[in-house]
Amino acid sequence: MKDFRRAKNIIDALSLKGSEESTRMLEEIGTNSSVDEIREHTVRALVRQNKHDALSVVITNKGKGINDMSTVVAMSTINELLALENKEEAIQILSETVEQHSDEEVRENARSVKALMALS
Repeated sequence: MKDFRRAKNIIDALSLKGSEESTRMLEEIGTNSSVDEIREHTVRALVRQNKHDALSVVITNKGKGINDMSTVVAMSTINELLALENKEEAIQILSETVEQHSDEEVRENARSVKALMALS
């Protein structure tokens, strides 16, 4: 568990930085981890940034965020999206994903999350 605490600290530090480079690092390393807890912590950190690039990672990418194969990771992402105080950017990305994404599963997940966000 000591290594997981270190990983969480690194994820949190990158998230606080909020730069495009740190978002890319979180996407490449954190969302591709084989450990569910690291992916879950990473997607939460990305959503909390509430920036276009970070939200796009967790909404539009197959196998990441709302599209993760782990239900724990997917639901954590959805819960973080629902908890956002300002949902405008997330809803815009969800709408674009529903209209333009080439993968049907990604479009359906985006459609479902968008409906949930409209109700919250």
